[in-house]
Amino acid sequence: MRTAAPQIVWFKRDLRVVDHEPLVRAAAAGPVIPLYVVEPGLWAEPDASGRHWAFIAESLHALDRDLRALGAHLVVRCGEIVEVLSGMVRATGADGLWSHEETGNAWTYARDKRVAAWASANGVAWRETPQGGVVRRLKTRNGWARQWDKVMARQVLDPPHLTAATGVVSAPLKTAAALGLDDDPCPGRQAGGREQGLLLLESFLTERGAPYRRAMSAPGPGAAHCSRLSPHLAFGTFSMREVAQATWARQRALKQMSGPVGGWRGSMASFSSRLHWRHHFMQKLEDEPGLEFQNLHPAYNGMRPAAPDRQRLAAWSNGETGLPFVDACMRCLRATGWMNFRMRAMLMAVASYHLWLPWRASGTVLARLFTDYEPGIHWPQTQMQSGTTGINTVRIYNPVKQGYDQDPDGAFVRQWIPALRAAPDAYIHEPWKWSDAGSILDKTYPAPIVDHTAAARAARDKVHAVRRAAGFGRDAKAIQSKHGSRKSGLKQMSDARKRAGKSRRDTGQLSLDL
Repeated sequence: MRTAAPQIVWFKRDLRVVDHEPLVRAAAAGPVIPLYVVEPGLWAEPDASGRHWAFIAESLHALDRDLRALGAHLVVRCGEIVEVLSGMVRATGADGLWSHEETGNAWTYARDKRVAAWASANGVAWRETPQGGVVRRLKTRNGWARQWDKVMARQVLDPPHLTAATGVVSAPLKTAAALGLDDDPCPGRQAGGREQGLLLLESFLTERGAPYRRAMSAPGPGAAHCSRLSPHLAFGTFSMREVAQATWARQRALKQMSGPVGGWRGSMASFSSRLHWRHHFMQKLEDEPGLEFQNLHPAYNGMRPAAPDRQRLAAWSNGETGLPFVDACMRCLRATGWMNFRMRAMLMAVASYHLWLPWRASGTVLARLFTDYEPGIHWPQTQMQSGTTGINTVRIYNPVKQGYDQDPDGAFVRQWIPALRAAPDAYIHEPWKWSDAGSILDKTYPAPIVDHTAAARAARDKVHAVRRAAGFGRDAKAIQSKHGSRKSGLKQMSDARKRAGKSRRDTGQLSLDL
């Protein structure tokens, strides 16, 4: 009887053994080689950072432990993927390659095309499986959300018993420095690994999530009461299906409870709706890979400068714009790798409108800073917050008003900008109006680098001038047809918004931090 050939399972942004269809199918076909390839080319991309690698490295160690409990171990290789796969096939006789589909950046898109060409030329069957609700080669958005519900309702797959291929050893993980990544201190970064993610999911659904609906807009309360699951979803330490089904189970349990439940029902409805929106935005990049680099609506081409003002970009990136709430949010993001949804949108809007920076430059900075960077969400959202989609409301956040609304006593600003701790509450968000401002501004804290009111007015005039141009509506209609949500398919989101009295403004968030 002929022994089955080894099967390579290529892990990418799916660092788990539970609900992993490629692993299950490969295990049924023969001995398994669980493979993770550290690709120097990927880590040389401008959107990669040390905090991403740190989270992944922790998750890989956890994945290896889980694989060993099933009978195999994680095989790590470093190099160009086709060369790694070619060498492994020659050494082991493997004839199958299994992986999840990936909606990544342009680099991974080109990489996967190379792998497909290699597999076809070398007689290796590469079987890709959808990981969630994103549909490859989607013909129409009609019915997309209903199909998402069906996909999420499928049974969560148990991890299989594995027969390991013999004689395959693993290389040690590279350090961030060895990959050429810049030093990236992030003392508040979330830890990687499935166990960490499951602890967050459990605490959110049973303890932290009750105030979610009202707390998620402010950076302080949001840090405590948002789920904080986004990095685990981004790198796949658990699947969206697991999260969706756990959330639905919690909703069913709440429905059976009599009497008040302290905001739980509304918060879980809002959270469940945002799970839909996560894949809704990923579908945009899947359908239009070029929007990572090009304005979705071509009328905006040339509106902003091609190259950023380096001084403004640096001031914004380092939390030194002189706009206290903006700077506090950026400093918090740099130190923790996380920010709540509304403040992500505000940071991008200030860069795009008040500082008039090209969205690709500021978006790349945020990509590196978000531990939960998900290209399929990040770039559509970057354009949405920069007003270049042609189909979304132009949102020019007032950074001072946001401070008063979301940090009325200035506690968040004082936490992240020690130089302003002495400023009275009445001036904490506008210290330039304080009579003692001269003791601080341009000494221990910068004066504003722009007049935010005048800058917003000028940006609004420029954007709306483009929208009034001939032919704008025709192209916008085509974009809406291809990429827009179908309200009937996202009824749950619509109903939740009505119950909460929210406007459409609350749907915009970079990376959908959840």
